[in-house]
Amino acid sequence: MEKPLVAIVGRPNVGKSTLFNRLTGSRRSIVGDEPGITRDRIYGDVEWAGKEFQLVDTGGIVPDDDAIIPANIFKQAAFAIEKAQAIIWVVDARAGSTPLDEEIFRYLRNIGKPVYIAANKAESKTVENEAAEFYRFGFDVVPLSAEHGTSVGDLLDKVTDAFEISGGEENTDPKEIRLAIIGRPNVGKSSLVNAILGEERVIVSPVAGTTRDAIDTSFSADGHRFQLIDTAGIRRKGKTTEMAEKLSVIMATKALERADVAILLIDAVEGVTNLDASIAGYAVDAGCSVIIALNKWDAVAEKETNTVYEFEREIRRQIKFLDWAPIISISALSGQRVPKILPMVVRANEARNLRISTSQLNKFFEENIEQPKGGTAPAPVKGGVSRLRVQYITQGGLRPPLFVLFTSGGSKAGLHFSYLRYIENRLREAFEFYATPIRLKERRKAPKKK
Repeated sequence: MEKPLVAIVGRPNVGKSTLFNRLTGSRRSIVGDEPGITRDRIYGDVEWAGKEFQLVDTGGIVPDDDAIIPANIFKQAAFAIEKAQAIIWVVDARAGSTPLDEEIFRYLRNIGKPVYIAANKAESKTVENEAAEFYRFGFDVVPLSAEHGTSVGDLLDKVTDAFEISGGEENTDPKEIRLAIIGRPNVGKSSLVNAILGEERVIVSPVAGTTRDAIDTSFSADGHRFQLIDTAGIRRKGKTTEMAEKLSVIMATKALERADVAILLIDAVEGVTNLDASIAGYAVDAGCSVIIALNKWDAVAEKETNTVYEFEREIRRQIKFLDWAPIISISALSGQRVPKILPMVVRANEARNLRISTSQLNKFFEENIEQPKGGTAPAPVKGGVSRLRVQYITQGGLRPPLFVLFTSGGSKAGLHFSYLRYIENRLREAFEFYATPIRLKERRKAPKKK
């Protein structure tokens, strides 16, 4: 049974994101003093008294502003309100009712859905009493403090009593593949999200850094379930001066830690940059499988037969550590080759969950490591002074695959990186670890005591 959806709405800077974080027990929404920090819809799950529902945080509603971002914020909020079964309207109890609150009221009174006013910032009895003025709108009012958690339970009681909310049912859906869209600002991440989902789910504008939060969306396609994470445009930490941009870097890297597969978007018009390589490094460090998507391919002028191969060579040259990641040229705006991405994601996810049987690994050992007459060739070590022998190999983990090399010998230095690279390449050839990093760990066998 699908969970009911409850939308949080309100004018900018009244504490919607703080309330969202309080109710979901997370820090998914960016919180700060700058109005309008939340621009897109942020989703989270809430459980209260054995009942569950999904909560969506919207951008601050500014319906009378014709600037591109505020106009899109209102569009996103209206979409969330249309889908929701109940509304939490957050107001500022300290500031009292404003003309913008009046305008929001005129919009909400005609939607025909339960509306609950969360009169936020009511930390004192005086402010709580002043919140009584919001009763004139005709909705239930709960004075509370999202920051301190005061009376939040009272609000949840009202919301969960409003309609039938089920909980405790076992989720029989197959495991979702968590997919992150990563890349530097303005390479088309939001456009790719929209192309994959087939709806204007995330704000798209030509303003670099429009998406500030990581946006999760669950959907199904071709018999598979996906959780799509649209990360904020990552910038070098030294160049992010605004608080929201600094938080975007942190949230984007945290999104990668949650992801199974990452799509690294590179601007085909501008070409691969050092920042692209840095962002790729974040994904590899997080253990994500990686697919490189060369976006805006339709805008590349004077394409010839070998143009795509020249781009690929340049990407391989600048991001050498991603030589195992497949490359696809796309246009997120026109949808060119976008349908090919999800099958690649499924294949990558299968590879990162692949467990090699003991018999297969033994055969791999015999063919690639073990030498004739049952011995093993000495493996080069760091510094090149002495040698180690690899006794056997075993798989120690998944997501991404981890293999442990058990070694013996007198050297205290570890295996040389060139030898580890050799083992990794042979593993890829033998078992087709598509789009997926491989972790190799050395474990020294203690010498037998005489």
